[in-house]
Amino acid sequence: MALFFLIPLFTGLVGGYIFKKCTDEIGHFIGIFALVCIVLSLVLAPWQILLLLLICTLMTTKKLLQQNEYKMNQISEEQEELNSGENREQILSQPQDAEVEIIRKYQHIIY
Repeated sequence: MALFFLIPLFTGLVGGYIFKKCTDEIGHFIGIFALVCIVLSLVLAPWQILLLLLICTLMTTKKLLQQNEYKMNQISEEQEELNSGENREQILSQPQDAEVEIIRKYQHIIY
């Protein structure tokens, strides 16, 4: 099994780390380079590793879908309780005016 795919993979991981730590424009260029390196490493990876990655992706996707389905069921049950006749009057009597403060940011600086 050829291990040539490890070179762009580690380069991409180091580039991703620099992207997360750097706040300058060069960090964005390094992030794009890291993404290209990771895609290149997936192209060069042997089929055994790609198959393992596919299985892991399918298993985690299934678990995430089950968690989201459980949360959606809880939210729908709460909304049904809130939409009942007794609670409807309480909801309508609550004030609707709420001030929202807008926080403006540019490159992690609040102004």
